Amino acid sequence: MTAFCRYRESSGKIRFALYQCGAPEEVGKVCPLAKLTDAATEEKLAENNDLFSWSPEQIAGLPEPKESDWIDAPPTLLPPVSNPEKVICIGLNYLDHAIETGSEPPELPVVFSKFNSSLIGHGESIVLPSLSEKVDYEAELVVVIGKTARHVGKDDAMDYVFGFTAGHDVSARDWQKGRPGGQWLLGKTFDTFAPVGPAMVAKEQFGDGSDASVKMYLGEEMVQSSTTAQLIFDIPTLISHLSGFVTLRPGDLIFTGTPPGVGVARNPPRFLVDGDQCTVEIEGIGRLTNPCRDEVKD
Repeated sequence: MTAFCRYRESSGKIRFALYQCGAPEEVGKVCPLAKLTDAATEEKLAENNDLFSWSPEQIAGLPEPKESDWIDAPPTLLPPVSNPEKVICIGLNYLDHAIETGSEPPELPVVFSKFNSSLIGHGESIVLPSLSEKVDYEAELVVVIGKTARHVGKDDAMDYVFGFTAGHDVSARDWQKGRPGGQWLLGKTFDTFAPVGPAMVAKEQFGDGSDASVKMYLGEEMVQSSTTAQLIFDIPTLISHLSGFVTLRPGDLIFTGTPPGVGVARNPPRFLVDGDQCTVEIEGIGRLTNPCRDEVKD
């Protein structure tokens, strides 16, 4: 499985690399693309999302890394997509999740967004803001758009997908629902509230995302588990629907919804606290792990 990641060296240089996920207790491996191509090509990939202009044949034609090319991945990675124009999220897209929250299954996709400033990578800390006392977890499969899409039909929608990554839609429930008007945007877009990674995988390698396993662990406890076969609105439907409103561009991210098991629906509710460690696990992509810490104001 060819997976791509980004990370920052101690010198500050951003690297673009192949990523290899090991067993849960093992450290992942990276192979910088400069070892397989050249430094200039890797720099374009790291800084400019140049990978989206590559054909599947170019990706498949990358040389096979030698064993000596692989090194231990650093403890923190950058989001695999550099500065996406849009981070779009879908709410209540698993039937069981809609039921557990006391909501009627939606007749149309429930759409909201996050700002780019909410994005962090694997290993970075989720900061629990002092403004919220009810921060919740949501594991999600995330679509990475690969081509500009506007007014796309459902049958053609997957042609505009580059691939997939894992995402965590962190949610401040007391802002999302507990403020006048329901402050979905503010409740969803605190800094660090959109971890993604550890890598992205092209659809030719991963598949179409129609039956992907999505799990969330708090520490060692599995608190969410389902597959995208349970989506109310599948991925082609989402892309077609969204492209009727906005132009989707290469690198845009679509969080596709979360399975049942979120903290707010538990009895008693289980919200994130300082010291928690959240892991989103999606087979074929890897494990996106982020510790939680309380906000410290300057």
